[in-house]
Amino acid sequence: MKERVILFTIIFGLGVFVYIFQSYFNTVWGLAFLCLCMTIYALVTNLAYTLKKRILKKYPQVINEGYKPFVSVLIPAHNEESVIASTVENILGMDYENFEVIVIDDRSTDNTASVIKDLERKYEKVKVLIRQEGAFPGKSAVLNDAFQMARGDAVLVFDADATVEPDFLSKLVPELEPKDVGAVQARKVIRNKNQNFLTRCQNNEYTMDTYFQVSRDSVKGAVELRGNGELIKREAINDIGGWNNYTIVDDLDMSTRLHIKGWDVRYCIDAVVYEEGIAYLGPLYRQRRRWLEGTIRRYLEYSGAALTSKKMSLRARIDMMAYISEFIMPLWFLLEIVIRAFKILAKDASPHMLYSSIIIGIAIGVGFFLAARYALRRYDYMPRPDAMFEALETSIYLFIIWFPLVLFICFKILFMKKDMNWGKTAHGLVMEEEASIKAFIKNELEKTKQYTKEYTERIIQKIVDKGEK
Repeated sequence: MKERVILFTIIFGLGVFVYIFQSYFNTVWGLAFLCLCMTIYALVTNLAYTLKKRILKKYPQVINEGYKPFVSVLIPAHNEESVIASTVENILGMDYENFEVIVIDDRSTDNTASVIKDLERKYEKVKVLIRQEGAFPGKSAVLNDAFQMARGDAVLVFDADATVEPDFLSKLVPELEPKDVGAVQARKVIRNKNQNFLTRCQNNEYTMDTYFQVSRDSVKGAVELRGNGELIKREAINDIGGWNNYTIVDDLDMSTRLHIKGWDVRYCIDAVVYEEGIAYLGPLYRQRRRWLEGTIRRYLEYSGAALTSKKMSLRARIDMMAYISEFIMPLWFLLEIVIRAFKILAKDASPHMLYSSIIIGIAIGVGFFLAARYALRRYDYMPRPDAMFEALETSIYLFIIWFPLVLFICFKILFMKKDMNWGKTAHGLVMEEEASIKAFIKNELEKTKQYTKEYTERIIQKIVDKGEK
């Protein structure tokens, strides 16, 4: 109810502001001003990033080789029999010695429990937690249960389809050492990015997120955890009371609560975790819908605490406000268009005012295009022509995915009942497709081999028959 009231107040207040402002001024300048503020903030964070790089080049970071906290790796798994074994074996290959792996079967209906029990018997570092059918649903509840048996001074969370390089944890751990740092997030990359248009755009979306996260990290802003590849201090987890069982986005919820409590969250671009991208539009929409709903709900839920917190840094507070503007802008733009269209129909305004609003909307799209191109050039080292083309298609993808979802989620929060359906992402689809392709090739080769054998036998038989004649 609290979230509904706050969101209604924001939308109603924004609508009144736009309507009144339009009566006396051209509100296009309001949108233009918001764009200008976002541009200035982007320039400031980029400048901070450049300065940070120069400082690190001149004075390289001194890594404390003695800081080797024991790490508990938590891997929740729900119906993940196709990928969980390879994921665990990949994680066990990390060159960091001081860690354990806890694999949690969350009420699976397939053979996940049997697979992870075999892993426990096979590997000394692996422990297994089996959650029963009546257990509280959701990833947060899974992690809270596993945290009770974890021995680590820090907790590293992976998704069931994660893969990393051997030095992953060795790169991530040093970033956690400062006393004020509560968590560190690794860079996420789509493993099957070349599968189709959607997986390619998801990877480009992640690259844009890398750009934003690095920028936020450069100014010590409100860096966010991303669920897969997040390393969190035990002290910080205890300080905020663990994961929130009643959220559908455990990572984002925890990020906000850490900042409110005064903990810094860092971003480590050198540690990369690879995950499987979603190849089909339906599952992708369900996943993004969950992410976006969780994002908006946690801002509504913790808005008061963020504004009144005495521990949250001013930088994190300002950065969070700048980030929230990304969600306000679609609402503002929609209200701008709707109110102008209504006034035009009532003959209280001229059509050219509507056109100017649309132009500002296009300008916003150009801004995202430039950000995407810049990110692809900087972090994926993409050639200019490729970066231009993929930035364009990624901008279209973002508009199709995110813009309508913001409006839908706002409608859902206002008029629909909140549910805890966290929309599990299907893993292993790539592996299944690869197995299907391999089986098809094998079958065709067998057919070809059999045909060749039969054809050869017929030729030989003809030769023998001619010889006898």
